[in-house]
Amino acid sequence: MSRERIGDVPMQIIIFGATGMVGQGALRECLIDAGIDRVVAIGRSPTGVRNARLTEIIHGDFTDYSVIEAQLTGFDACFFCLGVSSIGMSEERYRHVTYDLTLAAAATLARLNPQMTFVYVTGAGTDSTEQGSRMWARIKGKTENDLLKLPFRTAYMFRPGAIQPLHGARSKTAWVQAVYAATWPLWSVLRRLSPRLVTSTEQMGRAMIRVAREGYPRKVLEMEDINSL
Repeated sequence: MSRERIGDVPMQIIIFGATGMVGQGALRECLIDAGIDRVVAIGRSPTGVRNARLTEIIHGDFTDYSVIEAQLTGFDACFFCLGVSSIGMSEERYRHVTYDLTLAAAATLARLNPQMTFVYVTGAGTDSTEQGSRMWARIKGKTENDLLKLPFRTAYMFRPGAIQPLHGARSKTAWVQAVYAATWPLWSVLRRLSPRLVTSTEQMGRAMIRVAREGYPRKVLEMEDINSL
């Protein structure tokens, strides 16, 4: 979505997963960006954030949006930050949470907002062929591929690797948060030494906003693309 297309009218953004680590970063960056007029966060629990530009919709069924469709129109972009680890999950369950729920939301938004830019946070190592040995990578690959077929104005797949949480962002997974806390002194060094491997929640949020506003030459963005933005 180009800045020229929307002129001087600030953008309106929907965020899914705003209580997760990446979603927290995206929400923060949206609320401090003067070019974003309105943010709607959709989730099962409140974010705890208070801001005049933020509206929260607490929604229980992520397979059916019929009861809130009237609140899902008129948006310029969606940042879809919902995601879970595949550790300990069956393929059927992981597919439901990763593929089914994502496509249910995306298909609804594509119908209601055909001029929308859809940004999906996936992961480094995602398998676009859908044929590899890693279950999570195949399912993420199918999710990406099918999102790119939907009739959005455009869609982008973000594939981050290691992400440093900044500005109070925290992982909802206890063991992941414990790892971040234990390794915190190393993160700034890693980001400087390995920009192709490490990013931050701040950089992720800023990059999502920039592709929504200006577009990007590639639909699938690896870590180097994200950090360059």
